[in-house]
Parts: sequence; C-alpha cells; structure tokens
Amino acid sequence: MIIVELGNPLDPQPSALLAEAQALQAEIYSDEHNHALPTDALAADDVRFFIAREGDSILGVGAFKIHADDKYGEVKSMFTATAGRGKGIAAAIMRAIEDMAQAEGLTSLKLETGDELAAAVRLYERFGFARCLAFGSYENNGVSVFMQKTLD
Repeated sequence: MIIVELGNPLDPQPSALLAEAQALQAEIYSDEHNHALPTDALAADDVRFFIAREGDSILGVGAFKIHADDKYGEVKSMFTATAGRGKGIAAAIMRAIEDMAQAEGLTSLKLETGDELAAAVRLYERFGFARCLAFGSYENNGVSVFMQKTLD
C-alpha cells in the first residue's frame, strides 16, 4: 500500500531522491533553465514537503511552496523513483498537495516544468492544470511550461 505523508527533505531517502531528480534535470537543462529548489529550501516553513512510501521505501516526493500574499501554492520537486513508476505515486502525491493547499486556504496551484518532461505535463493536465503565462519571477524562456489550476 502506498502511503503519502509529510516528510523531511533532509532525511536520507528523500534527499537521495531529490539529488537524483536534480541530476536528471541538470542533464536536460542548463543552469539558467533549471528552477528546482535546493533541498534545504524544501525544509522552509512556507513549504509543504511530501513523501510517498511503500513500507519503509520512499518511492516519490513532491512539495508546494506557499505564496501567501497571492493565495497560491507553487508545486515543486515532483519526482518518482524508477521502482515506483507505474504505481500511481505521482498521482497520490498530487492529491495530497491539492488537499493540503485547500486546507491552507490557497485558491490555486501553479507550477513550472520543462518542455522535455512530457510525462509530467500529462500528469498535471490529468489533474486539471492548464497552460498559463509565466508567473512570479519566472520569464518566458522557450523551455519552461507554466501551468495553473484553480482550487475549489
């Protein structure tokens, strides 16, 4: 059974998954097009960090950063380990993110992902995200895909 719960990005298993995700992004994108939060930033008070585990094995991570002034959460650091792919890990994390964002009183979720990450874009579209213009401090760079979803 897959369990999704709040976790600590600085713990060994989540930290290793985040390092794997960041290495993959570094292979695909140059530094100026890589917008991952550093692992220690995912432990900040304004970030909600989730782990998905099967027993003691952490198979996925995901987070959202709260932008309280604008009442939205920014989805960050979604990643599923190879051993967890095809098990609904990312979908389970997205449900937890949406539930907590609503509980926090946020009115929408936004995200930036890369144009090379088609599976991620499809996941977000299945969850009702639609493409939008750049937000926050992001700029249209021809590589980033920006998406948003209004929360009920």
